[in-house]
Amino acid sequence: MKKIVTIVVVALSLVFVASSQTKAQSKIGYISINELIASMPEAKKADSSLQEFQAALAQNFDDMKREFNEQDSLLTTKDTAKYTKAQLEIKRKNIGEQYLKLQGYTQQAQQQMQQKQQDLVAPIQKKAVDAVQTVAKESGYTYVFAKDALLTYPPADDLLPLVKKKLNIK
Repeated sequence: MKKIVTIVVVALSLVFVASSQTKAQSKIGYISINELIASMPEAKKADSSLQEFQAALAQNFDDMKREFNEQDSLLTTKDTAKYTKAQLEIKRKNIGEQYLKLQGYTQQAQQQMQQKQQDLVAPIQKKAVDAVQTVAKESGYTYVFAKDALLTYPPADDLLPLVKKKLNIK
């Protein structure tokens, strides 16, 4: 009889431990990565660096455009009489090439901006995700969802304050 009581007590305690572990394993949290990244000082530095890069690209485009307009205005004035027919043909060909270069530059500048943005944002995103994973592990969260992607969700904890604290962001 004593053995049966001992076995029942051990079995009940195992069931209790297993159920409490199951509850602990399903701790759920959510976070807005975009909000976290926006609050990081690195993001502000990257944004200002990106604006400087964009301004440099715009200045370069303006210089190219001004040069094109100067060359084009030379051919539209009455001064064209001083050029031979062959010289005018060469100048028109050069202006056509400059025009195509201007059109290509716009597309090239957009690609450069996208690449620069990706280069600046990638390490910041990695740092944010690593911090979220660290906080989730330290706090015992099994699942952490992106808040922006959830339409409905069961009660969960917002990890943003914990991650901000981990990254020393106020």
